[in-house]
Amino acid sequence: MLSMKHVEEVRLSLDAAFKFRCHKEIGCFTKCCSNIDIMLTPYDIIRLKNRMGMSSGEFLDGHTYVEIDEKASHPFVFLKMNEDAEKKCPFVTSEGCNIYSDRPANCRYYPVGQASLKKMNQETSAPVTEEFYFFVKEPHCLGFNEDADWTIKSWRDDQGVDVYDDMNRGWKDILFRRNLPGHSLDDKKQKAFYMACYDVDRFRRFVFESGFLDKFDIDEKRLEKLKNDDTEVMKLGFDYTKYIFMMEETL
Repeated sequence: MLSMKHVEEVRLSLDAAFKFRCHKEIGCFTKCCSNIDIMLTPYDIIRLKNRMGMSSGEFLDGHTYVEIDEKASHPFVFLKMNEDAEKKCPFVTSEGCNIYSDRPANCRYYPVGQASLKKMNQETSAPVTEEFYFFVKEPHCLGFNEDADWTIKSWRDDQGVDVYDDMNRGWKDILFRRNLPGHSLDDKKQKAFYMACYDVDRFRRFVFESGFLDKFDIDEKRLEKLKNDDTEVMKLGFDYTKYIFMMEETL
């Protein structure tokens, strides 16, 4: 499990330089894939359930568990580790990750971490999101001793995290909610959050098989996309969650 003592408490920009390389011959290969909490984003879940040929419900039920954040009471989804002594990731082998092209955002970023803060723009008085980065330096990791040069930006480009960040941006906006009366969610809102943000196939059924379309006006072009495009359903799920959290007046 990642300990905060392994996080360098220095905020880094995209231009921050570092040396790092991970490869099969390095002595610590795949050690970062054991005894760790891998939080899954909504887009992670779509990539993984499609990679495995499962519905979102099947994937969530069989391969994840949920933790409720104590402060905001948001539900967060984590990947289940194997029940062995090392608590290895179920997708890791001696050859590395067997879902590498669809690996979660947290795995792509490692050994870089990302954090976001919501701040007020002093000129416009509008909220803006400030993102920054930090290094995770765990004792077992030898990658920082390798001779490969990166900046945070070039590492992000190489690992393909831009699309993940873009896809998950609406979800992150929800996590910054401030205008909901009180700070906790009741059970009904937690379940709605979970369905709309994580269980994309169930949310699609909810859209088309309940009274959803009688209440909300969704244009025909978007409706057609919702039938087959998981990411469009995910984005509508973000909009719906913002609506029920009173962050938006309508979809």
